[in-house]
Amino acid sequence: MASRILLPALLLLLCAHLHCGGAARSARGGESGSAVKFDFSPFLIEYKSGVVKRLMGTDRVAAAADALTGVTSRDVTIDPATGVAARIYLPSFRPATKVPVLVYFHGGAFVVESAFNPIYHAYLNTLAAKAGVVAVSVDYRLAPENPLPAAYDDSWAALKWVLANAAPGTDQWLSQYGDTSRLFLAGDSAGGNIAHNLALRAGEEGLDGGAKIKGVALLDPYFQGRSAVGAQAMDPAYLQSAARTWSFICAGKYPIDHPYANPLTLPAASWQHLGCSRVLVTVSGQDRLNPWQRAYYSTLRSSGWPGQAQLYETPGEGHVYFLTKLSTPQAQAEMATLVNFINRDD
Repeated sequence: MASRILLPALLLLLCAHLHCGGAARSARGGESGSAVKFDFSPFLIEYKSGVVKRLMGTDRVAAAADALTGVTSRDVTIDPATGVAARIYLPSFRPATKVPVLVYFHGGAFVVESAFNPIYHAYLNTLAAKAGVVAVSVDYRLAPENPLPAAYDDSWAALKWVLANAAPGTDQWLSQYGDTSRLFLAGDSAGGNIAHNLALRAGEEGLDGGAKIKGVALLDPYFQGRSAVGAQAMDPAYLQSAARTWSFICAGKYPIDHPYANPLTLPAASWQHLGCSRVLVTVSGQDRLNPWQRAYYSTLRSSGWPGQAQLYETPGEGHVYFLTKLSTPQAQAEMATLVNFINRDD
């Protein structure tokens, strides 16, 4: 079982956002005999018949008490109409005072994975235990069946649900143990992209009840654009492929230099609206997205935004390596940085 789960994850880490085979190919046929409309390997293939075949990220594990960490989890429905759901994690430690609430968004290029995937389940169990938080892992709808902005809208609905259900007499775990004055958003890859865009929306529109986001952790976030940034040269074919796959994810609604994908194109004043008091950006040395991630951090720091920004770098590792290398010293050090980011006093 472990090897069956690990192999797709490793493919994800090696090829995520590198857009391997990401161009549309019409000549190749699928199992159903239908021609290929778009080949987004190693994630999925969409056929002209309308069938979408996901090649990874479809394994699921049930919510349960985790013997290794002592964390208990259960699933909730956020919106019955859309099917948006979440998995809530509660550490075994029951403090006298309430604990921070962490809303987490999984990665997978907006097209694969879920909150119920074994890899994310293990990661959230570990994070909830080490940080001592009530964690809510959001299962948003995926493209291409539900192209962007569906994932953003679903995640916004989930954030509003968390705040509503932290009130007395609502969700037992959130209302009894969750302190929404210490509210954090976090996500890896596409989930980091979502966390940023939600923080921006929260700053512009506000949150119910005057709630505030204390911090946002962007773990190897999915940011990119039409042109290379910084001193690093970028293969023009890669940039073209990145634009095509982004168009696939949003059904052509937004160009790749839209602020959803490339925050560097935000007007200068918009950065000051980022609705949180601190941001953590993690960068992996072998991640092809790291020029945009570094530029995000630099732009945020120089924007006039009044919060605190932190950059954490892991040399020699690939995109979101920490998900499948959770026990390695590098991943443990990154986890410790995230835990400290959540629990430090300001």
